[in-house]
Amino acid sequence: MSPAVLYPHLTIAEDGSVHIGNTRYKVLHLAAEHYHLGWTAEELLRQHPDLAPEEVYASLAYFYDHFGEVTAALRESAVAADAARPSTPFSRDELLSRNRSKGA
Repeated sequence: MSPAVLYPHLTIAEDGSVHIGNTRYKVLHLAAEHYHLGWTAEELLRQHPDLAPEEVYASLAYFYDHFGEVTAALRESAVAADAARPSTPFSRDELLSRNRSKGA
């Protein structure tokens, strides 16, 4: 069965990412907020007033229908973010120096 039939408010991009209609939101974005922050559908709607209830509920339905796949993608994203983070934080002097060089 086609995803468009099961999830009429979602679209699948050429790269395989699932988006909410024609918005900038990916289902993964809302899934992360729901999974990591515990936001309910109502909270997601409060946080994203530009989304319609049917879009949020379709996103959550997709999330739970593809739970293993989506949570694996969330874990991969977290690992990539950790890898990109510097191992030691910048010192105040280094940040000030960088800021000064940007203004020059």
